[in-house]
Parts: sequence; structure tokens; C-alpha cells
Amino acid sequence: QVQLVESGGGLVQAGGSLRLSCAASGRTFSSYAMGWFRQAPGKEREFVGVISGSFDITAYEDSVKGRFTISRDNSKNMVYLQMNSLKPEDTGIYYCAAAVGMFSDYLKYAFWGQGTQVTVSS
Repeated sequence: QVQLVESGGGLVQAGGSLRLSCAASGRTFSSYAMGWFRQAPGKEREFVGVISGSFDITAYEDSVKGRFTISRDNSKNMVYLQMNSLKPEDTGIYYCAAAVGMFSDYLKYAFWGQGTQVTVSS
């Protein structure tokens, strides 16, 4: 069982930056790939990126490549999403999630945080 809690959301102007954090409980944290997803009002949950449990292998959705960076610190049970050059279309609730592999399909993630709101104003 893994419990996840996101933090760091807020209101930022276009072009600005935010860093989201995801704190995880559980002794097997490093065995899970950690994904970030977002959901805008009226839209489906969208894959943002994922990081492997070990070796820091990452993958990103095309629209965030070069702007967003996922990292993790297994000694602290933490995952981070650094978001730079933010755009209004990045607005949404951001969730971290844990899975046994590096998936882009949210249905394959067993554990989810409650989400944190990110709003980018134009």
C-alpha cells in the first residue's frame, strides 16, 4: 500500500514556474514508477510524465517536453514535478500516482494522491 500527498500548486502567470511535490508513505516506494497526471475541467485525465523506480528513467507527454522535469528522492520517499515556462493550457488538477511500470495509461496506476490545483493566468 502506498499513500500519496501532493503539494506545491498555486496560481502563476504564464511563463512562470512551479514545483510540485509528492510525498509517499510505505517501505517499497523505490519499487514503484511514479507518474504525474493532470485534469482540466471537463476533460479526461491526461498523462504528464513518469519516472522509473530506480535509475531515474523518465518519459514525458509531448506538450511538456523541455518544460517539465520529474525527479525523485527515494531516501525521502519524494517525487517532484518542476514546471517551467508554464502556459494557460497547463491549468488543471495535478495528481501523482504509483504503478509497477512506466505507463502512460492512468488506469494502470493503483495508488493516487488527492491532487493539487495549478492555475496559469495569461
